[in-house]
Amino acid sequence: MTQAFETLAIHAGRDSDKTHGSVVNPLCQTAGYIFPSTESAAKRFALEEEGQIYSRVSNPTVDAFEHKMTALDGGAAAVATASGMTAITYAVMNICKAGDNIVSSPNLYGGVSNLFKNILKDYGIEVRFVEHDNPENFRQAADDKTRLFWGETIPNPKLNVFPIHEVGKIAKEMGIPLMIDNTCATAALCKPLELGADVVVYSATKYIGGHGNAIGGIVIDSGKFNWQSTRFPMLNEPDPSYHGISWTDQFKEKAFITKLRATMLRDMGGCMAPMNAFLFNQGVETLSLRMQRHCENAFKLAEFLSTHPKVQNVVYPGLAGGHTQKWAEELLSGYYGGMLGVDVKGGTVAGQKVVESLHIFRHIANIGDTRSMAIHPATTTHAQVPKKEREQGGITDGYLRVCVGIENIDDLIADFDQALNKI
Repeated sequence: MTQAFETLAIHAGRDSDKTHGSVVNPLCQTAGYIFPSTESAAKRFALEEEGQIYSRVSNPTVDAFEHKMTALDGGAAAVATASGMTAITYAVMNICKAGDNIVSSPNLYGGVSNLFKNILKDYGIEVRFVEHDNPENFRQAADDKTRLFWGETIPNPKLNVFPIHEVGKIAKEMGIPLMIDNTCATAALCKPLELGADVVVYSATKYIGGHGNAIGGIVIDSGKFNWQSTRFPMLNEPDPSYHGISWTDQFKEKAFITKLRATMLRDMGGCMAPMNAFLFNQGVETLSLRMQRHCENAFKLAEFLSTHPKVQNVVYPGLAGGHTQKWAEELLSGYYGGMLGVDVKGGTVAGQKVVESLHIFRHIANIGDTRSMAIHPATTTHAQVPKKEREQGGITDGYLRVCVGIENIDDLIADFDQALNKI
């Protein structure tokens, strides 16, 4: 029987404790596992038998979270990681090596932007940035060394929605996988794998956990992409790191995610802590309810701020018009996300003054919490980015990134109003 999102969020991945009958998935806080026999141990290490080996590679509590997220996104399999940045790095390096390139939207979370512009460059992987307002830019920038297309559903902090379906169509025509960071939308609003993406990643730290109490990430594979192409020798040619195994020959539709677990996670070690997986399993149960309130509050606050005399501009997909609003309406289930940008009059001094004058909105670098948060990116999250590049990304000196929580909207509006009136 097909189940709805809200039902899956509670019940998917739940493996009741057969010994004690625990309703909640137990926390398996262990490093290692007792093998039933030497034969079984050998088969597990050879990837011939499923079963636990060591919690750097898999863990029952983490498994439950992976299964839950796979069900919510409609994927084939998933690997949970220590953070969202770990998930992104592993997803890319799983199929890219020196000499390869990626085509990406430039509208990215600051950490990903630095990874793509600087860190990957040091390892010989080129990232070609193209504006996603014209999806054909991806086709024009690609060549025979292109290993993937990349975008964020709701880019943080520019918020200009990515055309998943249109870029996905181009990617399919060219035999290139489309990877989407769906952190700011979550599967409650958007399911990229149903819209043409092949791999989706999340920082689970944000809306998935929802309470600001754990760090983690996850990579979910659709299982539908054909990795047998000559573009992907790391998946279909003999892998010397695993006795010459061909991932596509042995694991078929799960080749990408199995290799990620068996090489990236095993050898680089960025695993999710069992305690964090336990908290994410709890948080995701209320994801649908929380996202609805986040979005409703954000829209009402954006409307209020758009007419405030101390505000230069409000950036929000629901008020953007043009491509951004059109794609938001097509992709986000009737909502526009829980984040907005506020460009206050008076530049840096005014922006910092507003942040310091807010009472309910917390001054925090995180997003996606039940609590409302605000930060001044030009002097914090994007302080190392040259001013010209910042402004091209929509981050002016007076710009505030606002993540709207699930508090009472009247209180949130009153808080922002009093803070603005102090500049």
